[in-house]
Amino acid sequence: MAIPKGFRFPVDFDEAFPQGLVMVGEVAPDNEYLSNDERARGRQPKQKVDERTGKRQWKVTVTDPSETNAKRASFEVVFLADVQPVPTTTEALPGMRPIELDGLTAEPKVAGNGEFKYQSYVFRATGFKATGSGRSAGKGSGSSANTAAAGESGKAAA
Repeated sequence: MAIPKGFRFPVDFDEAFPQGLVMVGEVAPDNEYLSNDERARGRQPKQKVDERTGKRQWKVTVTDPSETNAKRASFEVVFLADVQPVPTTTEALPGMRPIELDGLTAEPKVAGNGEFKYQSYVFRATGFKATGSGRSAGKGSGSSANTAAAGESGKAAA
């Protein structure tokens, strides 16, 4: 049995990120790239839509404290949701908050350049787990806060 290219493996958050994740910045729309020519002509960027689910894509930068390689510790996570996901935790430091993800999937990919290639993943999620104040507060609650009334973005890449 072959696994098709682009297969998204469901993964438990605690297995993928044993020390959790720290969100850096805010959730934003994952917009299509526009060249300078297109911008000069007044074309507005369009938010990406996931081809499998039909949901809008949002992105956020995260840091994995358990990653020992500094160049691989920070990456983007893509959220697939109709409305912008809103974190359920408070900031630990300005612009930084511990988070847990709901509906997490990992898609293997090759990253790096030339002879310095390595195995990486595109991480996607459906929202944030409702925890209250980070990893310890909501363990086992099973509930999720995937949406709020807002706008855009969530993306994953490693």
